[in-house]
Formats: sequence, C-alpha cells, structure tokens
Amino acid sequence: MNGPSGSTTATQSTTESNVDIKKKQQQEAPTPQNTPIFSAPISRPAATVEDDMETIQTPGTSLLGNNAQLMSMLQGRLGNLVGAPSNYLSTLGPDVRRRVKGLKSLQNKHSVLEADFQKEILALEKKYLALYTPLYEKRAEFISGKAEPTEAEVEDGVSEDEEEGDEEEDDEDKDIEKVEGIPEFWLTALKSHPHFADIITEKDEEALKHLVDIRMSYFDKPGFRLDFEFSPNEFFTNTILTKTYFYQDEPGYGGDFVYDHAEGTKIDWKEGKDMSVTIETKKQRHKGTNKTRVVKKTVPAETFFSFFAPPVAPEDEDDEEEMDEDLDEKLEADYGLGEELKDSVIPRAVDWFTGKALQYQDQGDQYDDDFEYDDEEGSDDNDEDDDDEDDDNELPAKDEKAPECKQQ
Repeated sequence: MNGPSGSTTATQSTTESNVDIKKKQQQEAPTPQNTPIFSAPISRPAATVEDDMETIQTPGTSLLGNNAQLMSMLQGRLGNLVGAPSNYLSTLGPDVRRRVKGLKSLQNKHSVLEADFQKEILALEKKYLALYTPLYEKRAEFISGKAEPTEAEVEDGVSEDEEEGDEEEDDEDKDIEKVEGIPEFWLTALKSHPHFADIITEKDEEALKHLVDIRMSYFDKPGFRLDFEFSPNEFFTNTILTKTYFYQDEPGYGGDFVYDHAEGTKIDWKEGKDMSVTIETKKQRHKGTNKTRVVKKTVPAETFFSFFAPPVAPEDEDDEEEMDEDLDEKLEADYGLGEELKDSVIPRAVDWFTGKALQYQDQGDQYDDDFEYDDEEGSDDNDEDDDDEDDDNELPAKDEKAPECKQQ
C-alpha cells in the first residue's frame, strides 16, 4: 500500500501510494465535457486595426469598467461556475440517459471490487511484514553489535564490484581500532535520503547518533506505526519515539485508503536540551527608573524531531474548506515522510546507508530529463514559434558540429 505522489521537502523522491491524502472524495465521476484531447489551431482572418478598435469600444465595456460593484458581482457568479458539471447529460435522450444509469450501476459494482482489492493488498502487506520481521531483527543485532554475520552471510553480501579490492581493504583495516556494530547507521541512512537530509540539522545529528533502530508495524484498523528506538542519551528520556498514521475505515472513491491524521509521541526533553525551540534573550531598559531586565522568549526552531509533532487539520468542515495552502502542504509532506520510511527507508536501509538507493533514484531523474515538456499553452507558444524561425535562419558556427542523431 503506497502513498499519493508527493512532499515535500519532503519532497524529491516520492513513492507511489494507494492512499489519497485528500480527506474529501468526489462521489461521482465528472460529467464528460465532449472536448477533444488535442486542441487544433483555428484559422481565421487576421484582425485589422479597425476591428480591434471596434472590439475595444464595444458598448457595455465602459459600463463594467466604471461600475466596480457590477464587475465584482459578475466575477463572483462566474467563479461559482468553475468546477460545476456541464449540462451535457440533460441534452441526451431518455434512452441514452437510461444506458448511462446502467454504466453507473456497473461502476458501483467495480468500486466494491476495488475496495476488496485494497483490503486484500493490506492483508498481504501484513502477511509479508511478518516474514520480513526476523530479517529486520537480525539486522538490528548486526547494527548494535549484539551479533555478527556468518561467513556465508558475508560472502552472500559481497557484490561483484567489491570483490577485487576486498583483500587490500582487509589489510588496511588490521590497525584500525575495533568498534561495536555499525556506528551511526540510521543517521547515515536518513541523511542519504533527500527528504530527510533537508530536515536534519547539525544539532539533530548529535541526538540521531543514538538512533539504534526504526521499525514499522500495522494494527487492526487501516494505518501503520513507526517506532524509533534510541539508546540512552543526553537529550531526552524516551527510549522509543512513535509516529502513527491513521487511515479512514473505508476506502475512498478510487478504492484507495484515505489518509485521516497522524499522532506522535510527546518528547520528554532533558533540561536545556529541547531542540524544537530556541531561547532568545533580550535586555529591556525601563525609561523611568533606567533599570534593565533580561527577558527570555521561546521561539520555535526547525528540527527533525518536529516529525513527532505532526500538523493537525481542522475538524470543522467549514474550517477545512478554508484551510490555507501552507497547512495543506505540511500535511501532505508529513504523510509523504511516513510513507517513505515505511516503503523505502526501512525495507532498504542498507542501500540508503551505502548510497546504492541514490543511484536508482538518480537513474529515475535522468529518465525524466530525457523528455522535454512543452510550456503552458497560450501566447508563449507564438513566442516559441518565432524563436524556432529565428533558429532556423542561424547557421552553426564554423567549428560547431551538427547534433548526432540518436536513432539507429
């Protein structure tokens, strides 16, 4: 079960998901607009100066321009039409409308099957998580130093590009002081991920060096929980910090589970170690007595640990409609981080630690770069056409080679 395309800073790499971040789902499919997929240019005679002048001086335009109240009323009414269904269905005959109702009946049955499909996917994910868990537990033992890999496991873990230089590296490592486990494993893995690298500060790194494991689990209701286990440290008393993501009980319109909200553990910071705030100190002087006093003000600070204090969407439907874009982006970014941990970081932690996961991500970025995307339609298209005409008239420089044709 994957998340919606997305976050953030969260945001570069985002994983596909079966969960829709939007809580409100459209209950019916949009009415067809009978518009062609490709918009062809419409030929018309070139407008003359006189035609343009007549258009500008059309009766009524000056009235609207001089009547701000009337203009505002018209804009408001036009704004209400945006997103409204067309009247296309009402123009169809009764037999056609009857067939459309039959299609809706089939769609309803399809939606029921889609919901069952998503529930079975969730059950399958739970089944395989139980199979993955012994591997994750053994991984945690290797990282902490509680266990060592067998010779067979070491041999199986050697990739082809590592085989040649292994002997030299082993000789160099003889004089290195022995360490326990794999220090700073999870900190390194998180910093390798672009989304988490953006939110981890230098102060955060000192605390995240004590992160010994990240685990994921499901529960009876749709959703999942992330557990961050820490060794004893100077920053907070919690051993485990938890982040839980809840979905709505029933799938949404497309059959995907709908993200509802998230909850995080309250961090018990030790005195003077709270990374979520900064203490600003200012001196104030009394004008009458000329005495000074020190005023301390607590200001929120950017930190990775804000992940455990997720943004909260308004409960009131009216407030939800007026929810600002900033909060909406924060909710989506927070959800995206949770999905990345569940679907990518935890399953492939060693690949993020070594940087191998970034290679695959870079390949995806290069794949996107192979395609060119047209700019928005409109007046810019004419400018591009003019530029193309100018380019056609330009000859390549003397030493400039013609571009190679990649097609064979």
